[in-house]
Amino acid sequence: MKLPSKYIALVVVLSLVAIFAYQAYWLVNLYRTQRQEVEHDIREAMRLSDYNEIILRVDRLDRDSTEHGEVSVNAGFNNDTPYVESRTIVTEQKGDSTLVNLTQQTVKDTAHMESSLHTNDMGFLFGRKNTMQELAAYFQQGLHAGLDIIRDPDFQTYDSLLRDELQRLELSIPYRLMYVHRGEMVDSSYTYIDTLGIRSTDGYVPSARAKTYEYSYDLHDKWLYRLTTEPLDSLVLRQMAGILATSAFILVVLGFSFWYLIRILLRQKTLEEMKDDFTNNITHELKTPIAVAYAANDALLNFGADADEAKRNRYLHVCQEQLKILGGLVEQILSMSMERRKTFRLHPTTFAVGEAIAPLVEQHRLKADKPVHIALHITPNDLTVTADRTHFRNMVSNLLDNAIKYSAESADITITGHREREQVVLSVRDRGIGIPRDRQPHVFDKFYRVPTGNLHNVKGYGLGLFYVKTMVERHGGTVEVQSEAGKGSLFTIKLRMKHDEG
Repeated sequence: MKLPSKYIALVVVLSLVAIFAYQAYWLVNLYRTQRQEVEHDIREAMRLSDYNEIILRVDRLDRDSTEHGEVSVNAGFNNDTPYVESRTIVTEQKGDSTLVNLTQQTVKDTAHMESSLHTNDMGFLFGRKNTMQELAAYFQQGLHAGLDIIRDPDFQTYDSLLRDELQRLELSIPYRLMYVHRGEMVDSSYTYIDTLGIRSTDGYVPSARAKTYEYSYDLHDKWLYRLTTEPLDSLVLRQMAGILATSAFILVVLGFSFWYLIRILLRQKTLEEMKDDFTNNITHELKTPIAVAYAANDALLNFGADADEAKRNRYLHVCQEQLKILGGLVEQILSMSMERRKTFRLHPTTFAVGEAIAPLVEQHRLKADKPVHIALHITPNDLTVTADRTHFRNMVSNLLDNAIKYSAESADITITGHREREQVVLSVRDRGIGIPRDRQPHVFDKFYRVPTGNLHNVKGYGLGLFYVKTMVERHGGTVEVQSEAGKGSLFTIKLRMKHDEG
């Protein structure tokens, strides 16, 4: 059971839509993942810049000639209570005396820390996947708690470190950076925010769509850096440019492939319909001359028509004409069959163009059922061509037959031949009904026939011009048509003067 072509086309279209939808779904998820990674990189850049700023402050303390400080940080559990402890020793030289200041800070923030670190039978270090990162963050906060007593964070240095880190991550984004302190009254009745410093990229003013990232370096989230930048959509899309271009290319290739497949299916369906029409038509046309010749022959044999010389000659002439028609039909069918065989070979010889065409002109004049005037102009008179003589004659015969058939009451045809560079150019012009412009690209297709409107006596099978084009191409030449409806047609064949058969 054959599946109708419309259902095949529907399946193909649905498959293409499914592929497009999946590709879009995959790209959207990839975009979201990529954006999350970029946002994570920004937050990590803020944390890392803060850590590097701490290291720079420690280096400055080591190089300080008047002050020497020692900072130590401990973290762990004390009586099952998590804590972070910082210990700072500051030595100052005043005159002949040395002062040693010891500052110790212990933070026991059970609610905050237990929300992030919880214990189980395996110990708190294995409680969560990101426990080590959180523990490192607590150590960094402990360093702040001890170091900030000696020297405040350097906001300008932090901004410079953050800019370098963003460039290292290839995140070239304009931003505004704020150093913020959040505080509240003792009774928590009033909260406030102090902006201790602002730095930004030259000329950058955050828009209404700008997004803010915050990094707090203390346990109580009261001291923090606030980074404001524009949405990362364009940045993420630039990073995905290669993937998007590749996906677009794949989609275009798939779309073209599916379109071509549907086109081939539709053309195959059209060709099959035309082939069926041809089979029905040729079957009827083969039966007609056989039936007419059979009737004439039967009259001669069984009804004494052979006794009357006039009747005998007329019936024999009818048989001869019908056999010619039948032979022409069989010849065209065999030519199409031979052309498709792998063993098909041309047999080129060199002959005079005029001598090959002149007999064809006379034959078509005699068998035409309408007045026919054919003018033959070959320049020079001895113009020769190297081709298969039989197929060359068949090509010209098909063009003459079409020119006569598609002329209305009488046929006025001009055949010209001349040499053009390394080619022999042969043209057949008529003044018949012509071919509409939208039909011209299809006239050489197999089984194709141009609709003739009110001209219903034109018979054919859509093989003549297809045969001409096939044989011309076999000879390494070209054929083209120029026509205008109501003004006739011009068919031009161009063959090389010498043809080398492989």
